Amino acid sequence: MPIVKTVNLTKTYGRSVEVRALDGVNFQLEKGDLVAIIGDSGSGKSTLLHLLAGIDRPTGGEIFIQDKNITTLSNEEMTVFRRRNIGVIYQFFNLIPNITARKNILLPLLLDGRREDEAYFKEIISILGIEDKLDRYPKQLSGGEQQRVAIARSLITRPALILADEPTGNLDRRNSEEITALFRLVNERTGSTMAIVTHDEKVANSCQKVFRMIDGKLFPSEV
Repeated sequence: MPIVKTVNLTKTYGRSVEVRALDGVNFQLEKGDLVAIIGDSGSGKSTLLHLLAGIDRPTGGEIFIQDKNITTLSNEEMTVFRRRNIGVIYQFFNLIPNITARKNILLPLLLDGRREDEAYFKEIISILGIEDKLDRYPKQLSGGEQQRVAIARSLITRPALILADEPTGNLDRRNSEEITALFRLVNERTGSTMAIVTHDEKVANSCQKVFRMIDGKLFPSEV
């Protein structure tokens, strides 16, 4: 059973002038895949990620995550499903500024009324190298450190799927290379299924599989 499967996924915007952001996308991810989705600005790659994350709704087609058709879920059901099954990493980190790194990481569990698995928490922060950063606030962390905290937050619920939207876009080259290496390490150590939307072909080259989005259509790519 694939972790992710889309069937003829479409997304259009506008009424008088229709813009087809996604055009019949059929996409599949197996457990443990590390996949990059690349494409020019406006090609539809971020639209696809937002649909997979349940942040937006498709115009047509279906999305299955762990055999669950998320296109049939209500907004409330989707919020709970996303919190428990999907980790999302953003370009601008999206950390809450007035709570510590530790609480930012644990937030998805706190919102769900669940207790942390202490051994798993320690494993995550060890892989990401942030053991000594947990009591700091986001403004006390560098960009690379904030992104590590964001990655830890995405992993804390052991989600079926991790989605990253231009995760190195707000980082300098050194931090970009470190975060890219960490994605590979996290994938290898935890077996997480990960899809990374990026314009950076060095990031794409670090992944097992690469897809290219062109005018709303998705194609396998050799980069």
